[in-house]
Amino acid sequence: MFKYVVPKFPAANVKASVEFYKSKFGFVELFNYGDYAAVKRDSVEIHLWECQDKNIAENTACRIAVDNIEVLYKEYQQAEVIHPNGALEEKSWGRKEFVALDMDGNGLFFFEDD
Repeated sequence: MFKYVVPKFPAANVKASVEFYKSKFGFVELFNYGDYAAVKRDSVEIHLWECQDKNIAENTACRIAVDNIEVLYKEYQQAEVIHPNGALEEKSWGRKEFVALDMDGNGLFFFEDD
């Protein structure tokens, strides 16, 4: 039986990415080995690995289920991490969603079931 998933995102500078996740996304640092680190917020854990190929990051994403999406959206608007085309909206499949980007271009798709 599957229990949970931990996405691994590429990061050009792991130390800077950890700080970005802490200051912009509200995560806490779990560990940092220099070229590999982990951050966590509530029950969501993301690992960061050193990678200089920006194309990989710009084509990497994960989907995160949340409660109170409007509150989170406002928090991330203030942090200026919302994707230019990722505004909060009700999708045709019945979910409210928005997209945020980390400093490397990894996409975080946040959604809430109605």
